[in-house]
Amino acid sequence: MSEKLDLGSVEIPLSEGIVWADKYRKSIQTEEGRKKQVDGYLIPLQTLKLVMNQDIDAVRAYKGINKAGEQTLIFVGAKWDAKEGIYVDVFKTEGLEGGEGEEEGSVVYDGARPVPPYGDPNSPLNP
Repeated sequence: MSEKLDLGSVEIPLSEGIVWADKYRKSIQTEEGRKKQVDGYLIPLQTLKLVMNQDIDAVRAYKGINKAGEQTLIFVGAKWDAKEGIYVDVFKTEGLEGGEGEEEGSVVYDGARPVPPYGDPNSPLNP
């Protein structure tokens, strides 16, 4: 990436969201993949507030599997680095115990829960 991200409006019409969600579901090719498929995430407001309460330009979400064995998103702040021409991850330090090396005390944010089972059965985005 050599340019700072300019998303313009981050709002998209629901109809386009439905198309995107459907396209993602259709991209799963194997039966095993369909069994483990996550269609979306429920993200607590507290998670978003915590990650956004930093001097950042963007938020990056990494996929992971939590202690409950659920697919989740791990949120990290990102700051534009003009010299490198990329958004670099920014880790807030909270003095957590048990860390090792340079990661000691660095914080990322979780809280996302997979859909299904945490979905809205009446949503047009839910098949």
